[in-house]
Amino acid sequence: MIDSLTRPDPDQIRTWLEDVSDPEVPAVSVMDLGIVRDVQWRGDELVVAITPTYSGCPATSVIAFEIEAALRARGIDCLRIERRLSPPWTTDWITQEGRQRLQAYGIAPPAENAGRPSPFDRFLRKDLVIACPRCKSENTDRVSEFGSTPCKAQYRCRDCLEPFDYFKCI
Repeated sequence: MIDSLTRPDPDQIRTWLEDVSDPEVPAVSVMDLGIVRDVQWRGDELVVAITPTYSGCPATSVIAFEIEAALRARGIDCLRIERRLSPPWTTDWITQEGRQRLQAYGIAPPAENAGRPSPFDRFLRKDLVIACPRCKSENTDRVSEFGSTPCKAQYRCRDCLEPFDYFKCI
């Protein structure tokens, strides 16, 4: 049982949460993706705020469960997971380490900043170059706007001939 004298500070808890993998892309943590928005003690209760990658993301419940399980395993019994939809998650929240882990896993990380005038511009752009995460070639084609999950597009490399997912800029 953790009491107010022995309870870990929010920075320590964030460090623990770096071990909680995203269920759809296990190479990155919920911290890498920027899903964990806030960690704070409110009295004796730990509150962890998460923002799903999009409001209908089916992995959000699993993420909340995994965060809760990881914290309970560390002795935190009084906790609450809050879902925050505002501000909406953006790929800008993915850490640099998270981007590197995506690439090492075989998923091309977002190629640009999400701060665009219209989220629909990316569907119309033909000049966006997505490098292959395997061979680093920029000689790639988009096969489908949707990949293994709705937040990814399917690409193929014309040099190494491998298909790969691209984590779309949101």
